[in-house]
Amino acid sequence: MDNISRRALLSAGLGAGILISLPGPAAPSISIAEDTGLRGDPFMLGVASGEPWPDGFVLWTRLALDPLAEDGLGGMPSRSIPVAWEVGEDAAMGKVVARGLEYAHVENAHSVHVELRGLQPGREYFYRFRCGRHVSPIARTLTSPARHETPAALAMAFASCAKYEQGYFTAYARLAQDHPDLVLHLGDYIYERRGGTDVREDARGLDVLETVTLEGYRQRHAQYKSDADLQAAHAIAPWLVVWDDHEVDNNYADDVPEDRDPAEMNDTAARFLERRAAAFKAYYENMPLRASSVPAGTGMKIYRTIQWGQLANFHMMDTRQYRDAQISGGGRGRNAAGRLDKNRTITGTLQEKWLLEGFMNSTQRWDIMGQQVFFAERDRNAAASIDDVSMDSWDGYAASRRRITQGWVDANVRNAVVLTGDVHRHWANELKIDFKDPDSPVVGSELVSTSITSGGNGSGATFDPVMAWNPHLKFFNNQRGYVATRITKDSLRADFRVLDFVSRPGSPVSTKASFQINDTVPGLEPRA
Repeated sequence: MDNISRRALLSAGLGAGILISLPGPAAPSISIAEDTGLRGDPFMLGVASGEPWPDGFVLWTRLALDPLAEDGLGGMPSRSIPVAWEVGEDAAMGKVVARGLEYAHVENAHSVHVELRGLQPGREYFYRFRCGRHVSPIARTLTSPARHETPAALAMAFASCAKYEQGYFTAYARLAQDHPDLVLHLGDYIYERRGGTDVREDARGLDVLETVTLEGYRQRHAQYKSDADLQAAHAIAPWLVVWDDHEVDNNYADDVPEDRDPAEMNDTAARFLERRAAAFKAYYENMPLRASSVPAGTGMKIYRTIQWGQLANFHMMDTRQYRDAQISGGGRGRNAAGRLDKNRTITGTLQEKWLLEGFMNSTQRWDIMGQQVFFAERDRNAAASIDDVSMDSWDGYAASRRRITQGWVDANVRNAVVLTGDVHRHWANELKIDFKDPDSPVVGSELVSTSITSGGNGSGATFDPVMAWNPHLKFFNNQRGYVATRITKDSLRADFRVLDFVSRPGSPVSTKASFQINDTVPGLEPRA
């Protein structure tokens, strides 16, 4: 598997790799890591980094000899395993600037999270891990700029919705070939159940039953992490991740599961919170997150702000864990007056307060919200007398959306941009405080990424009929892919990247459309 992973990295345009570790004279060399007694390669799930800050980042790996082992523990022995790590300044690891030794514990599914400090701001680094005689692939990462600095540009890509059995993860490989400096994943990293048309089969039938246990969620993450294309995307840059629903249960809301059968409601909330806690634990174990996101009880805090110098704030949000239950079970609701209730929230009170304070305290050029579900109003019915919108999106929480939007306006946020996943389509939208008022000014922009695979190949259509009576919806496409952006102090350019197919490996990638958001000019400018 080590050779396969290395070939995958090379095919993604990474070339040679290196690894990073903590500074300190007593830190062991990676070449003399303890013998672990493992007979196979334990790095079958790859490596990753995330959470960049000016002097460091998180490094991650999870050891597995048999990723799909039924107990969810990857075929690893029931003991702690020493894992050495290194960080270097060049891809040949000619100058190692940090190294250390961690232990992968069985109670954490042999995952390793290293939080580095003491590195230089705004730098490219490389890192690797070693476990006994086995060395991981080498990967690239970056520190963020110093807080007072405004870098010339940031290449950022974002993606969402990768259903394993519905297609090949070629989009992740193409994203890696674009060589971004930062990757945002906006949810549905895994899917908790099988559904739709199977394109690639899992010989073990892993997706036959819905995942509800810790063992199952660990197994499902391992299935996805075993994919070479996903490993390549993790190896090219640091990631910022947030979940949506399928990391736990489709369309869940706080402690309310998708299955709301009244006959099962006596203890459904209690049972579901146990399931959610298992899903959250597995999510942390498999993502490059800081210790501040370690699950506590049945909850896990993932909303946080990551600064990219004075260029941008990335407000990474959680619109699942704290939301009020959806009206109409999360489907579409016609003239559902309850969605306008001023007390309804999709973020919860504390997260809303955190975000609004973040707007007030911002000095950055761009305030970018990385979140999960469609933000702009999207009315499915042309009749003015009929309001037909999704109850699972911000349309189902209209007052919550208005408070957030008014908040960035009141705070004089220089440039507000919402990034979205979930809907398996590319969209580009202009944002207003009042979507029903044609004279309401544009106050921000929304960029929506299509899925990596969910929904299958799709089609090349670039117009949805709802755009005719929702004039703030400016672009649509139904192919698979991701969004690549280039952010400078003067503009944010978004390229909507698409694949010809996902039903077999190897699709080429192209740009379907490009839009530019100019500094202090809210709204979207089409670009050639």
